[in-house]
Amino acid sequence: MQELRQKNSDTEKITINLGPVDLGQIDLLVQEGFYSNRSDFIRTAIRNGLNLHADVIRQTVSRKSLVLGLQHFSRADLETVRRNGEVLEIQVLGMASIAPDVSPELAQETIKSVSVLGVFQASAAVKAALAGRIR
Repeated sequence: MQELRQKNSDTEKITINLGPVDLGQIDLLVQEGFYSNRSDFIRTAIRNGLNLHADVIRQTVSRKSLVLGLQHFSRADLETVRRNGEVLEIQVLGMASIAPDVSPELAQETIKSVSVLGVFQASAAVKAALAGRIR
């Protein structure tokens, strides 16, 4: 199973609602050159918030035995798990992905549960097969 750090080009789009005063203040900071655009301000604010709580995040990741970053499961990975008579409890903070060539049956046989704080990528068929196991 591969563990990689997420690349900056791999991003997930989110939508937020802001009041007009907050939005105006952000636009003012952009206009004054502090940030290149609204997204730059929002990304910076999120990073600052995450840095503020870095110790809590680190402790929780450790306590819950979460994989931090990206964890990818190939068909060969899951076939090895099946051969060894094991089952996986996937717990990731970041992104977990299951290769497109993994069959729903193989996923059901080898994955006991999936808990992802972030992004879970898998084929629609695999997600449907694991629906009762995804938290």
